[in-house]
Amino acid sequence: MNAPVNLEQLLPLADHRHLDHLEEEAIFILREVAAAFERPALLFSGGKDSCVVLRLAEKAFKQRMPSAAGATTPSQEFKGKLPFPLVHVDTGHNFPEVIEFRDRRVAEMGERLVVGHLEDSMRKGTIRLSHPLESRNGHQTVTLLETIEEHRFDVLIGGARRDEEKARAKERIFSHRDSFGQWQPKEQRPELWNLFNTRIRPGEHFRAFPISNWTELDVWLYIAREGIPLPSLYYAHNRQVIRRKGLLVPVTEVTPPEAGEEIETAQVRFRTVGDMTCTCPVESPAANATDIVAETLTVTVSERGATRMDDRTSDASMERRKKEGYF
Repeated sequence: MNAPVNLEQLLPLADHRHLDHLEEEAIFILREVAAAFERPALLFSGGKDSCVVLRLAEKAFKQRMPSAAGATTPSQEFKGKLPFPLVHVDTGHNFPEVIEFRDRRVAEMGERLVVGHLEDSMRKGTIRLSHPLESRNGHQTVTLLETIEEHRFDVLIGGARRDEEKARAKERIFSHRDSFGQWQPKEQRPELWNLFNTRIRPGEHFRAFPISNWTELDVWLYIAREGIPLPSLYYAHNRQVIRRKGLLVPVTEVTPPEAGEEIETAQVRFRTVGDMTCTCPVESPAANATDIVAETLTVTVSERGATRMDDRTSDASMERRKKEGYF
């Protein structure tokens, strides 16, 4: 009979050399971005992947303060400023807990946050919804491209990973976007020996993905090791949900129950966070990063496949949106 395993005790003893390698690669990419472009920015939604990229950026460009005497986790304090602002596209349908965390985290760091509001695009008439409760997630592309044009960003650093979805698995670390903000899969540039072609013409820009080679398990191992703060939605909590098409749909003002659907309260957590109209939780008792590491070791479906309604419209839905300029 196997003895019970206590991950809290085992994780500090685990071999983290692969995390060290991934961290070094990501920091190298971030420094390449800062050196090669004039107006970079870091996409920061408050989600787990963007929080990891933010920590990597702090390590790349700031000085870490020493830990307090007797502390068992690394210090959360860094001295200095990032060489670029943070950017978020707010659909107006984001989870309140995530927006509160985003603003608090930015205030703690003293960094500059640029927010592109989808509702501003609606007022200008560049976005038109077919009905008030239509998902705004797919419309973020318009607001994102307007924000890039307004602030003349020539590269956006994002937290996308290749293991999330098939279209993202095809994308390079330095992803070229044409003057319309579009991604052309067949015209991607080679990245042999970690040499990156960052030349752009006026009006073009890049997306850079420092954690492209990470997996969901790598992300959670790193969060556990570094003690990275996250929104409370990522950990187990009780929430009213509806079971719809194999997903747990959270009950909110923009995702009300349909006729005949039964509302129940379940213990859930979110594997990824985004627009409330398309992001679903999973049932889980995991209350901390170590618990989530244990769960992630056994999952067989990526977080987007398990929780995102917008990726279930077709096998090519993400690739189509990326071609149009999506994250």
